[in-house]
Amino acid sequence: MITSSQNPKLKLVRALTGRVKERREENAFVIEGVRLIEEAVLAGWKFRFALYSDGLTERGGNLINVLTAQGVEVDEVAGDLLQKLSDTETSQGILAVLQFSQIPIPDSLDFILILDQIRDPGNLGTLLRSAAATGAQVVLLPPETTDAFAPKVLRAGMGAQFRLPIHSMTWEEVGQISRSANLQMYLADMNGKSCWETDLRKPLALIVGGEAEGASEEARKLTPRKISIPMSGNVESLNAGVAGSVLMFEVVRQRTTLLTESA
Repeated sequence: MITSSQNPKLKLVRALTGRVKERREENAFVIEGVRLIEEAVLAGWKFRFALYSDGLTERGGNLINVLTAQGVEVDEVAGDLLQKLSDTETSQGILAVLQFSQIPIPDSLDFILILDQIRDPGNLGTLLRSAAATGAQVVLLPPETTDAFAPKVLRAGMGAQFRLPIHSMTWEEVGQISRSANLQMYLADMNGKSCWETDLRKPLALIVGGEAEGASEEARKLTPRKISIPMSGNVESLNAGVAGSVLMFEVVRQRTTLLTESA
């Protein structure tokens, strides 16, 4: 059992949890809780090691057995030490360090999501989860967007990061990918054309801007096409997580309707 806060594994967890620089240098990140670890196992991600404390639920205990059977290095940690490592108020008693693995961008693209200056972890995680649910093929993260593998983003994404290609890149690279795939680019903007009146069935890239300042100048230079979500009442706008999700599901609705009508 690990009983010292100076144990190298515990020190690594603290570093990875707290700083994006450490995650990039180590090429690793931390996940916490039974659900996320189950999702990582199902998706086949590589584990560096897992830590747990006494008092796990039966589901958590079974997960420890699965990890051990797969050859993952598993250590028990004193409960108070694991709680201090936790990024949540009440730890579930299990966490793991995963090796980062870049899921490649598909060769053929017809629906991608570009998240511009999304800094709120909850919004970013929500957008990633919706992207996975709507079948977006890749998510591109330009500069100034929060790290998709930060602890709070991972929790909000609920495993989307394990199945969805997520690539950080410059605006020049974003533009190159969109042009090479011949994608129509649409910018979510409250002054844009209604999404209900916009044909979103053709191959497209959807740009969702940040919560406070909206889309950056770099994003606006890429496309003149703007789309909005019609709203009634005195509501000025939706947060980025909700707005982006609504627009992604509108893409799915239109494309599903087209398939139904064709049949």
